[in-house]
Amino acid sequence: MPTDPLSRRAVLLAALGSGAFFLLPHVARAQMTSSGSSQPFSLDWLRAMARDLATRPHAAPEVADPDILDQLDYDRHNQIRFRADRSLWRGRGGISPVQAFFPGLYFRNPVRLHTVENGMATELPFSLDLFDIPEDNPARRLTGTKGFAGFRVQDARTGTDWMAFLGASYWRTSGYSGQFGLSARGLAIDTAIPDGPEEFPLFTQFWLEPAANGDLTAYALLDSPRATGAYRIQSRRGDGIAQDITATVFLRDAVERLGIAPLTSMFWFGKNTPHVSPDWRPEVHDSDGLEILAGNGERIWRPLNNPPGTTVNSFAAPGVKGFGLMQRERDFAQYQDDGVFYEKRASAWITPQGDWGDGAVVLSELRTDDEIHDNIVAFWQPAGPTAAGGRYDFAYRLDWVRDNPTASEVARFTAIRLGAGGVPGQPRPKGVIKVVCDFAGPNLSGLTRGDGLSVVVSTSGAQASNTAAYPVVGTDYWRALFDLTVAQAGDAPIDLRAYVDRAGTAMTETLILQLFPSQLRALLARTP
Repeated sequence: MPTDPLSRRAVLLAALGSGAFFLLPHVARAQMTSSGSSQPFSLDWLRAMARDLATRPHAAPEVADPDILDQLDYDRHNQIRFRADRSLWRGRGGISPVQAFFPGLYFRNPVRLHTVENGMATELPFSLDLFDIPEDNPARRLTGTKGFAGFRVQDARTGTDWMAFLGASYWRTSGYSGQFGLSARGLAIDTAIPDGPEEFPLFTQFWLEPAANGDLTAYALLDSPRATGAYRIQSRRGDGIAQDITATVFLRDAVERLGIAPLTSMFWFGKNTPHVSPDWRPEVHDSDGLEILAGNGERIWRPLNNPPGTTVNSFAAPGVKGFGLMQRERDFAQYQDDGVFYEKRASAWITPQGDWGDGAVVLSELRTDDEIHDNIVAFWQPAGPTAAGGRYDFAYRLDWVRDNPTASEVARFTAIRLGAGGVPGQPRPKGVIKVVCDFAGPNLSGLTRGDGLSVVVSTSGAQASNTAAYPVVGTDYWRALFDLTVAQAGDAPIDLRAYVDRAGTAMTETLILQLFPSQLRALLARTP
């Protein structure tokens, strides 16, 4: 992840919430006149541009006036106000107005913006006249840049933001509830490889095509030392925000870990990891698990971790039908945060269009000690080695919603808790953890404790015992629990796989847990 002095997440939250970072032109009258003639535009034309770019050596973007950008820190950047009457497409019926983001210390690379109407593209030039800038702010001297930092899309009626592209190839939406949370990005390259560093491709140019109903199609050119790409991101608003994404990526050079459809989120602590934080709130996270719908129909739930160090897990997923970083906990009482409302953060679900073939869903988790750091990355990695000259065509739907849009009768896990093992009222055995898993689903309706549901557990580095599964009295959900005896002395992860069975039929999705002995020992050390 980026290691800016002020985290990418903190700056982006400020950009979307404070009214700073505003920017861009009005109905494009003056911009179109001053930027020269329009030219025909299409996705095929953009693909040809990306393909041609990949045949040439990478040229880092020219950052104009770097000494001035160095002075545009958070506070000075926050003083800059976009002139609202200059928003692109402002007042054009139901079309979503667009404003661009001003460059600054944390977003230095120039991003060129174009409009697309009736198949013709026209560039929007950068101008200081689009902003209200205090007299003593260094931003007034930023005259050499050829681009913006990104852009934001607003509701035509309320003026509130519902989508933003800012930083590298990142973008975010307000999801189903109006709350910004996790991010998507165009491409991940060598995320968390042992000999790093990670490469962050940039969206260097955008072509924006509005729709009369407020939807927006954004075309983007991606560029980095080892890859180029042409993207079309069609965004629609409804109960949540749905995006149809079509992309072609060309490789200049081999990539060890190529990440398709990457998602980035934050997980500090939750029900399964209360021992990793001294914070007063019960849970703090934008997402609480990775969900996978495998090609064979198996549903997998992997609760997220805040590990002792960086971890990467790969889940074989040939012909994957879907995956996403999900926020399942929707009860305010489980967060108690009336400032950022984590219970309203969207889940992001990816549905491949067509067969993506052999590959794996990869989950990278980094240690964090605060909520301002995005420490979770998930993506799909195609099987086999990559090579210079390689081409990847892929399409997928990205849904920013409350819950998984693919319905299932199979029960799902709703909460995972850890505690001291053993039986209440009896001496607690040393080195034993109890794992408690709540689950619910329509296929459990009418079943009772006597209907023969059992827990099937397999582990590495530990031994499971005392398994049980039963309906929780007075509720509509069930509980599965078991003890886990940790056999190893080091801190190699313990991998655990579990599901609830009835007469040979899986009644739940498959739960995959990864536990760390050092964290389990810390949890048990809290026992009087």
